[in-house]
Amino acid sequence: MKAPEQTLKPRWVPLWWILVAVAMLALFFGIWCFGQQLKYGDIVTGHRNPGYGGAAWGLYIVFYVFFVGVSFAGISVSALSRLFHIEILKPATRIAELMTISALIAGGCAVFADLGRPLNGLLDLPRLARPQSPFYGTFTLVVAGYLFSSMVFFFLSARHDAAYMAEHGSRPLRWLYRLWATGYRGSVAEQRRHNKSSFWLSVTILPLLVAAHSTLGFIFGIQAGRPGWFSALQAPAFVVLAGVSGTGMVILALAAARKIFALEEEIPLLTMRWLTNLMATLAMVYLYLMFVEELTSTYAAPSADRQVAHVIVSGRYAPMFWITVACLVLTFAIPFVMRLRKVTSLPLMIAVSLLANVAALLKRFLIVVPSQTDGSFIPMEHSGYSPTIIEYGIGAGLFGILVLAVLLFGRIFPLVPSGTLLPASKTTGADSRTRAWLRFGVASGVACAALLMITVGLADSFRLFSAGELDPRIPYSPLIFAGGLMLLFCSAIAYEALPGTKSSSGVDVDQDDAGRHDCAD
Repeated sequence: MKAPEQTLKPRWVPLWWILVAVAMLALFFGIWCFGQQLKYGDIVTGHRNPGYGGAAWGLYIVFYVFFVGVSFAGISVSALSRLFHIEILKPATRIAELMTISALIAGGCAVFADLGRPLNGLLDLPRLARPQSPFYGTFTLVVAGYLFSSMVFFFLSARHDAAYMAEHGSRPLRWLYRLWATGYRGSVAEQRRHNKSSFWLSVTILPLLVAAHSTLGFIFGIQAGRPGWFSALQAPAFVVLAGVSGTGMVILALAAARKIFALEEEIPLLTMRWLTNLMATLAMVYLYLMFVEELTSTYAAPSADRQVAHVIVSGRYAPMFWITVACLVLTFAIPFVMRLRKVTSLPLMIAVSLLANVAALLKRFLIVVPSQTDGSFIPMEHSGYSPTIIEYGIGAGLFGILVLAVLLFGRIFPLVPSGTLLPASKTTGADSRTRAWLRFGVASGVACAALLMITVGLADSFRLFSAGELDPRIPYSPLIFAGGLMLLFCSAIAYEALPGTKSSSGVDVDQDDAGRHDCAD
């Protein structure tokens, strides 16, 4: 394996600069479009009230759901690799984690753009949100718990390479590498602590992200007054399609990293083929869910739901629907044929990943918009929705965030986790047992404080302390709950990054090393 610093220089420097320039241009154009929206109001968008000219939720919510879906597969790939020791996925873990963080940031920006008064939303949501609303879970589970846990996972998993880069990386950035490494020396004790913390983080993150994406589906699925949305399949369908689009985006990022940063040896085609097969399987599952949903809506649903289904399948949204179906079928069929013929084709895997993301974007649009323009229990004028250049521009800026994340991060840090580059020493110290208990005590204390914040914040968010009042008794109780989730994941940092005892050779040790030394004696 190449040393990490050898992967930081792009193979084609002019191409790298061109891609960075295009991504930054898209980002700045999106910022300019958002400025126009703030200046003139939401009238510059295609948004209108349902039943009176259009849809209140449009392209921004489509992008929000899409980017949160991308983040799902990113952290899932990394967590599954560590939890089940799937070595073939290890080269994809860091890029997957990077995609998760950048996609969640892009998704948050999409919600920010959708708010008519963004500042009021930022102030009122953490102050007054109630758990009875699915938006409470979106704010706490997705923005706070999901995003912060991914950042903690990303930070801890890269300390090994950060320690190497602190010695061999670019001199102007060595302060950053030292800060990231937080004293990491590559000892057996540190590697063992990292394995433990990674395991428990993976165990915690996987159900958290399923809950977060299910909550996103509940935003639509529990609205009984909105035909086309009210369905028990919304939550599982959101999770499955998130896996399809997110895995496809990770494959595209891996393919780009292979070519731009000359990582063909570090990112083998077998890794991408494994992910492609996973994406194909999930696409087949989602096709089944689509079939069940459409059959139910067409055969025995109330008249309003049937009307929405007919508009999607055979009405003005039909071209979009059948393109989605065709893309999903190809997403399954092409990898299936490749597997039967025992062929591994990078261009075909890239094409399939693009088709999967096209299908995901179109399907998100079909979920969000038709129910607003054509789904109503009371007689209203049927309307339409046409996104404007402002909405497309902000969407381009959101994609620019993802592209810039990979291109810029790849210039300052290895995109592929390295092998063992630091010596692992077996040494002991006199107070190693004390330091091990101290580390456990600090981590446990942080976790207990976090659980207390979670309990208090959630209870007052339910207004249990408010004696019937509408506002919570404790100021910003939803923020306390979200802060407790974030602090809970900080316990992993306290456990893993707290320095150990230094022996005469300056290498960290802990109780496990001391026990092994005693047995050897």
